[in-house]
Amino acid sequence: MRFVPRFTDGRPFAEPLGKIVCVGRNYAEHARELDNPVPSEPLLFIKPATAAVSLEAPIEAPFARGEVHYETELALLIGETLSNATPEQAERAVLGLGLALDLTQRDVQARLKEKGHPWEVAKAFDGACPLSAFLPLAEVPDWASLSFTLEVDGEVRQHGRGSDMLFPVPALLAEMSRHFSLQPGDVVLTGTPAGVGPLPRGATLAFSLAGGLEVTTRVVA
Repeated sequence: MRFVPRFTDGRPFAEPLGKIVCVGRNYAEHARELDNPVPSEPLLFIKPATAAVSLEAPIEAPFARGEVHYETELALLIGETLSNATPEQAERAVLGLGLALDLTQRDVQARLKEKGHPWEVAKAFDGACPLSAFLPLAEVPDWASLSFTLEVDGEVRQHGRGSDMLFPVPALLAEMSRHFSLQPGDVVLTGTPAGVGPLPRGATLAFSLAGGLEVTTRVVA
């Protein structure tokens, strides 16, 4: 069954989830912590709809394939078709704000990078994108003031702020729409801040997004 995005008031979105469009290294400190160059333009990649699962459900990760890292990200639910959009058009198409984990098979990704191969298999596996419910948006928010946090077993591991993004949300969405259309039901992940690390088996993860979204889940041991 296709994953259907839901709002925090329980309403399902009218369309099933389409694609999940992601941006790499949108926080300079995260790029540096992995010894990657800070990009001068967005690094885009796509996860399929089959990668999505509920963030509220226990997280099952493919530990047998090597180390799996957590990457917490602000998620945007798209409600209108965007193609070659302006930043102003793009931000008005966002219907909801949520949180997501961009789970990454780091060992697999490292091996593929060394060979110069694409690394989608390290990012796009089934269950690679746990998604929260979305806070409904009645108006365009102050993107720079948005902030979110991940705690692992009560310890803050990641704290992201919209003001720290290299490519702010409106400009990022407009750039994405230059390369491929965004459609209703698509979800955009906006990059992860510093603090990524191995997903601990059996850990409790607590997520919060300023504005009233809180989610607690656990990692299956």
